[in-house]
Amino acid sequence: MAAVMAILVSGCAKTDIGMPREDSVTALHAAGKIINTPENAQKGNLLICLDRAPEDCGTAIDSVLSVLGATSMEPVFPCTDATAEIDRKYGFDRWFKVCLPEDTDLEAAALSLAGVSHVDKVEYNTLMRKASDCRSWQYTQPVMTRAGMPVTGFNDPMLTSQWHYSNSGDLGMAPTARRGADINAPDAWRLTTGNKDVIVAVLDEGVQFDHPDLAANMWTNPAELAGTDGYDDDGDAYIDDIYGYNFIDGGPVTWDLYGDSGHGTHVAGTIAAVNNNRTGVCGIAGGDGSGNGVRIMTCQIMSGLNAAPIDVSAEAVRYALLKHAHIIQCSWGWTAGYILSDNNFESRAGALTTAIKAFVSEPNDILDGGLAIFASGNDGAGQAGYPAAYRECIAVNAIACDNLPAYYTNYGPGTNISAPGGEYYTGNSTTESGCVLSTMPTVSLQILDENGRPTGMMSATDYGYMQGTSMACPHVSGVAALGLSYAKELGVTFTREEFTSMLLTSVNDIDGFLYGSKYGGGTQFSLAPYKGNMGTGTIDAWRLLMQIAGIPCVTAEIGKGQRLDISEYFGSGAENLTYTDVEISDADMEALGLEEKPEMRYGKLWVYPTKYGSARIKVSAIAGGTSAGTGSSLGGMPVTREISVIARNVKSENGGWL
Repeated sequence: MAAVMAILVSGCAKTDIGMPREDSVTALHAAGKIINTPENAQKGNLLICLDRAPEDCGTAIDSVLSVLGATSMEPVFPCTDATAEIDRKYGFDRWFKVCLPEDTDLEAAALSLAGVSHVDKVEYNTLMRKASDCRSWQYTQPVMTRAGMPVTGFNDPMLTSQWHYSNSGDLGMAPTARRGADINAPDAWRLTTGNKDVIVAVLDEGVQFDHPDLAANMWTNPAELAGTDGYDDDGDAYIDDIYGYNFIDGGPVTWDLYGDSGHGTHVAGTIAAVNNNRTGVCGIAGGDGSGNGVRIMTCQIMSGLNAAPIDVSAEAVRYALLKHAHIIQCSWGWTAGYILSDNNFESRAGALTTAIKAFVSEPNDILDGGLAIFASGNDGAGQAGYPAAYRECIAVNAIACDNLPAYYTNYGPGTNISAPGGEYYTGNSTTESGCVLSTMPTVSLQILDENGRPTGMMSATDYGYMQGTSMACPHVSGVAALGLSYAKELGVTFTREEFTSMLLTSVNDIDGFLYGSKYGGGTQFSLAPYKGNMGTGTIDAWRLLMQIAGIPCVTAEIGKGQRLDISEYFGSGAENLTYTDVEISDADMEALGLEEKPEMRYGKLWVYPTKYGSARIKVSAIAGGTSAGTGSSLGGMPVTREISVIARNVKSENGGWL
């Protein structure tokens, strides 16, 4: 089987494996090595994992490959001298793809391969799907007026239509739109808008890297900047991977083939469309127009009519690790219920699990491991789909502009947090403005249904609306990237667990709204099943930045003067302390709509906010006594605590903040 084994190249040692002893492995044992089912598997190939490095295997597989008529056996992860250390560290060098005739009985072939002594796992190459219906609606750009300019000072003309960043509750958007159903981006942008050293790998359809509103924030591979010269300049087995790589077709990134939908370009824009460039939309971490936005790496795992199989998805995750991405953004996965537990997903770890575990374990300059962020899925099911539900991943649910679950979102076990995903049918009304607005390819594409048939609908061009947990997921990825940017600017680092805990607790309440029913997706449905099942709440960018800075948050009601209890931050004797000063910037006064400066009254912070917003306030006091000690007199020690006040509308009947 020399022709087969000759494919084992790309820097990996060739393997010379021979006939297994027929009595060495029972049929039951062999079947136990098969880690998934052939449902929705790619035809003509299987994945295998060896139980040791290839060069240590001896001889055990040639005859089986010959009987099966295998045409090749090649590494799932192309390993070279440049990648050998990482490949050995995480076991990437043990995974191989066995290519077979298209009409091969995969179940019989899997059992034959599992019978080989040094084959540890056999995996069907299951296909993934996008967590969106891939429909898009065109955005018609309005004439920008001074009154419509956002308070951030950004001059992007479509920002005021991105309700998912700052929701005014405009009923023209949807009859049930609710103020505050957003990620609280404008306040966060007063602290940071991104950092060019933070990298988000978008595993999706290809991202249009020359899009006018994305080009300046695209990651570029410094070793390949000579351009498309046909050489693998950095020795990683990928030729001309300038902005990333097309893993499914094995070449340059594409985004406009028949069957593409603009999904990857739309996701990328939510994370890092260029801000303040007088063009289009804003990205959550897109910078301030000075070149400081986070960078988007395009890792293409879907192309035209080709869906993402396991091996391609796993290879893309490994690439993100090799190129030092901080986050992998993944708006795809399996149908909820296809995999039911982490043990099912991990105990017989597949190629994708191997790659995800490696990515979240490999340290970077801010965390001791990467962040894997996935869409929970659009099945409307009471559990997340995998890989989102896997404990090493962050699973994102979707809300609509009414701050309620979108009709399509998954919820319940395996889900972690919620974010705006949009909804075309909200409040017994159909409107694209209730969906998520972002970048789209600059050419129109024929949209296909889930069976690959033309729908008769063409995609939006340049900018458009889409809906799905696919759209919610990049909101969390964007907020996480903004948080990592702020951490980098402050010079602080965290463990992955610490940062994940901060991210998942930087939320606003949703459970207080989950009573009665809502009209969405063309039907009336009860909200009761979602209560306690939408993760920790809805993501809030300001709250994350406050946690990173170590500043506690308290919530105030809009439209009334009130005294806020801050004794938690000044001790149980806070009421009797001598307070010497309360400091707040003009920008923060404006953010809360304060007409009077906050002050301490009877040990509590008095404020009267008139606007929905967030601000930082410094409170100074004397620890011990009524005055600070000096060289000539005894006294206490001055102490200062910075506190964040977040103003929301009045409390709802169930205690949630509107």
